[in-house]
Amino acid sequence: MTDGIPARARGALPIDPSWLALPAGVLVAGAVLQFAPLSAEAARMLAITLFCVAMWIGSPVDPWFTALIGIGLIGVGFSAELALTGFQSPATWLVVVGLLVGEAATASGLAGLVERTSLHRMPDRIATDAVAVYRYLLVVLSVGSLALAVLVPSSLVRVLILAPILKSLGDLFTERSPKIGIFLGPLFATYYGASGVLTGSLANIIVTGLVESSGGPAITWTEWTLWMGPVMGIGRVVVVVAVTYLLYRPRDRSAIDAPDRIESVSASPQERRMLLFLLVGVGVWATDFLHGLHPLFGALVVALLAFSPRIGVIDHEAIGETDFSILFFLGAIFAIAEGLRRTAFTDLAAETMLSYLPSDPSLPLVLLFVVGVSMSLAFVMEGMAVASVITPVFVSFANSAGIPLVPVAMIESVALNAYFFPYQSAVLVAMLGLGVVDTMELSRMAALCTIATLVFLLPIQIALFVFLF
Repeated sequence: MTDGIPARARGALPIDPSWLALPAGVLVAGAVLQFAPLSAEAARMLAITLFCVAMWIGSPVDPWFTALIGIGLIGVGFSAELALTGFQSPATWLVVVGLLVGEAATASGLAGLVERTSLHRMPDRIATDAVAVYRYLLVVLSVGSLALAVLVPSSLVRVLILAPILKSLGDLFTERSPKIGIFLGPLFATYYGASGVLTGSLANIIVTGLVESSGGPAITWTEWTLWMGPVMGIGRVVVVVAVTYLLYRPRDRSAIDAPDRIESVSASPQERRMLLFLLVGVGVWATDFLHGLHPLFGALVVALLAFSPRIGVIDHEAIGETDFSILFFLGAIFAIAEGLRRTAFTDLAAETMLSYLPSDPSLPLVLLFVVGVSMSLAFVMEGMAVASVITPVFVSFANSAGIPLVPVAMIESVALNAYFFPYQSAVLVAMLGLGVVDTMELSRMAALCTIATLVFLLPIQIALFVFLF
């Protein structure tokens, strides 16, 4: 009730409109089963896929619940082996272990060390100039946020770690605009800049996992960092800083409460140990060209150290507080992708895509086509759902066209990390839910960062791939 008037009397819908996704999904699935010009198995798999996608878009229930439905339908319609194939993927378990690493990083107080260090290193001469302080904090925190993307393999966890720091530092300013900038700039730096680090983004992990499970090459952490880090890591952070400064810089140089001077910064034993553990993990990832281990094992080493008795930084009971529901979501994504591949739907879709391109397409044309298809689908479904549907198709498509698969996978991940609206990404929804910015402010920031990436950085990255491949 509002103002004493029952909702039904005010003309409100008696049920949540998100539940319309359920009949919509059933209708779409039924139409595919009845009319799609596909084999019976391919039509059945596509029907399950579209039902899950409709439920993920409308979200009448949590994504993990829809994922469990999808896994059950695949098990009944095909086999238990296919339904559970996603739980065999190293990429799935990398994300799960990454959640544990994030919990440990939060519990260790490492985030507070970042705040203290930023204020300690700020020159005294700028402390009363709002524009100079804003510029300094924006650059330092954005660079630090990118470094955090190397250390903590979960965008959502990094956002939750950084948010309290950014809120606190934003309170130094008396204008709303710089508060928003100090909050959004580093968060977008750690989210968008994560495209340059294999373990930094869920899209990167899922795409490479799907490519490998579809018969493509295994892309190492080192390869990804060398080929994507300069442009889509550092370059995207530069773009984010520029956009944030143009949109949200202070207008009044005196609009600041000068921060208290921090004479020295000392890390607690827990903070030092956690930082050391994270650096050990980076060491494992950065030497994968020597040992060939999947990035999962680097994250696993960090988690084991962080949770170890006596030397660890977090109690074992914290595992019970960690939300592992994403495990089912990832399991469904990989099962759907494998099902579409096994039923030959991906080959058919790839042949259809090839029909829209010249007979001997160039690498730049194919990469632009991949970006266009991925971003178009991301307007109607969540980015990870896009990956599950389209990545196996791109694998077949690239093999048929004679195009190297590695740049196709990397460019697809860039497209899946480029958003315009919060509904496209669970991480953006989490930023919105923190109550610092409204939907319009977040959408404007996301759209301008994405447009700048497409206009300035994408041509450079494609040119680099043409040179390398």
